[in-house]
Order: sequence, then C-alpha cells, then structure tokens
Amino acid sequence: MAEEKKKKKSSSKNTTQKVTSNRLELLITIVNRQKAEFFVDLIQSYDVNMQMIARAEGTANAEMLRVLGLDDAQKAVIFSVIKEDKIKDVLASIDRKFKTIKNGKGIAYTVPMTSVIGVAVYGFLSNNERAAKEEKK
Repeated sequence: MAEEKKKKKSSSKNTTQKVTSNRLELLITIVNRQKAEFFVDLIQSYDVNMQMIARAEGTANAEMLRVLGLDDAQKAVIFSVIKEDKIKDVLASIDRKFKTIKNGKGIAYTVPMTSVIGVAVYGFLSNNERAAKEEKK
C-alpha cells in the first residue's frame, strides 16, 4: 500500500508542467541608423520580447571615415534581452546580414545578465508565458 502511494506521488510529479529556466543575456547591436529597424525585426524573430534603440554617433572624424570608405557616422545601438539558447543562432544571422546587406555593417555582442527581480519580469523578458502564469497561481 505504501509503495502504491509513492508511485502515485512520483507519477503525479512527472505530469506537472515545470517552468524551465534559461539564462538571459543583453544583446548589444550597433548598426547604421537607417538599418536599425531592419535589425530590430530580425532580432525579434528569435523570441525577443524587449528591445530598445538608442541614437549614437561614431567617434571617427570625417577624414578617417573618408579613408575607410564610410560615409555615415550616425549609428543606432539596439539593446535586446534574449535567452541564452538563442544567442548562437541570432549572432550567426546578424553576421550573415552584416556581410550581405548594403550598408549593413555593424557589431554585435552579448553581456550576461546575472539576475532579474521577479518571476513575472523574467517571464516577460524571456517571452515565457508559462513563467508569468506560474507567478499568478
């Protein structure tokens, strides 16, 4: 009888859906300002729920830009919160676009996020609806 109860408890634990945690990282992408919306759309296709664009300006002077063949110093910095398991794919996709799009050059890198306050915030940032629903229970 005791063994049957243990089996029932262990089987009920296996059927319960659990929220799997996945670390988040901040993806920072710097591109020409006129290409910012294109890269925002590209990054969003990787389950990114939160992005922010900031205007920026390159630090090279006009003579250096001319020597390098760059005509525009106006940049956009895109900040995106992305799940760790999507980073390899999104960086590969961004790299392909940097190489194939006219005036699409840029730089992209990630910074790990060590913590997020609250399950609901994590659920939103990770685009994980189940995490937000678990918080409401």
